[in-house]
Amino acid sequence: MNLDEEIFIAKSARQNSYAPHSPYFVGAALKCKSGKIYSGCNIQNDGIMSICAERVAFTKAISEGEREFEHIVVCGGPSLESLEHCTPCGYCRQFMNEFVDQDFKIYLLEPDNTVSEYKIDDLLPHSFKL
Repeated sequence: MNLDEEIFIAKSARQNSYAPHSPYFVGAALKCKSGKIYSGCNIQNDGIMSICAERVAFTKAISEGEREFEHIVVCGGPSLESLEHCTPCGYCRQFMNEFVDQDFKIYLLEPDNTVSEYKIDDLLPHSFKL
């Protein structure tokens, strides 16, 4: 699968991260089954709750009427110049699980620019879903 466009979008979105408290900069690109791609970056604040890049991308898509999702590409790290193996947090995993099927893929951009592939069930086994 060619993920070049999604990788570019996730990396670009990451540049807009607002992370004065961690610092940790994350970008995401969510591909819908319609073909449209929604980006997201993490946005921190002084309060208890900040919002992760994955949820930003999902909420943008959902608010535009999207309900069917193909995959998401996530990249992150402690500076805008470096990448780490950056998996979605537990809250994001459960949030995504609400809206995706078992075949939904999560692609992580690794430090060497390779891509790791997971299914939602790999990262959230034994999930709660009605």
